Amino acid sequence: MQKLNAELTRLYLAPPTGGTRSISLAFKRLAGDGEAGHWERLCQVANALQVELGLPAPAVSISGTGAFGLWLSLEKPVTEAQAQEFAGLLCAGADADAAPLPPFLDQASGKWAAFIHPGMGASFAGDEGLDIQPPEAGQVALLEGLESIGPAQFAQALEQLRRPGGAALQPSRPAHGAGDTPGELLLKDATLEDIVNFLHSKNIEPTFRFLK
Repeated sequence: MQKLNAELTRLYLAPPTGGTRSISLAFKRLAGDGEAGHWERLCQVANALQVELGLPAPAVSISGTGAFGLWLSLEKPVTEAQAQEFAGLLCAGADADAAPLPPFLDQASGKWAAFIHPGMGASFAGDEGLDIQPPEAGQVALLEGLESIGPAQFAQALEQLRRPGGAALQPSRPAHGAGDTPGELLLKDATLEDIVNFLHSKNIEPTFRFLK
C-alpha cells in the first residue's frame, strides 16, 4: 500500500497545522433520477470544473453505498469554511463531503469504495461499489496523473463562482437529448484495458471474438 498511500498524501492529505486539501462532493440518486441521473449530475459538475473554471480534472469514485463522488485536490490547505463555500457555489445545495478517502470496505453494504476511471462511470450506475478489494496498482494508476489546484487557481475559481450567475450549475437534473448523456460521452474514452479491469472487478471473465 506504500505507493497508494504516497499518492493519497500527495493529493489530499493536509499538514497537521490544519485546513483541508481535499473537497469531495457526493452524488446520490434522487427521486426521479432513474438509474443514472446522479452520474449525469457528476459529469456536469466535472465538465464545469474543467471547461468553465479551468481547473484540473478531479478524481472520480464510487462509494460502496449507492453514490458517486468527485475528489478535488488542493495544492495548499484552505479552511473548512472556504471548502464548504466552494462546494455550495459549485453545485447549489451541495456540501463538501467528509467521507473517508477510497479505497475502503463499507461495513454496511459489504462493498468496496474505490476510485474509478471516468470513462467507466456510467457502467456502475445502480451498483456503485465493488464486490472485491480493488488492486492497489489500479488505484495508483488512476491517481498518479492527477494535478492539484494551485492557490491562485482556487482563488480565481472561487471569485468567479461568487459573481452573480457564476455558479457552475443548479441542483436539478440536467436535460440531454437522446444518445447525448455525459455517461455516453465519457464511456467512449474507456480503453480495452479499462473495460477488462471493470469486468474483472465484477468477477466476469470476458471472451472476445472478431467479426468479419
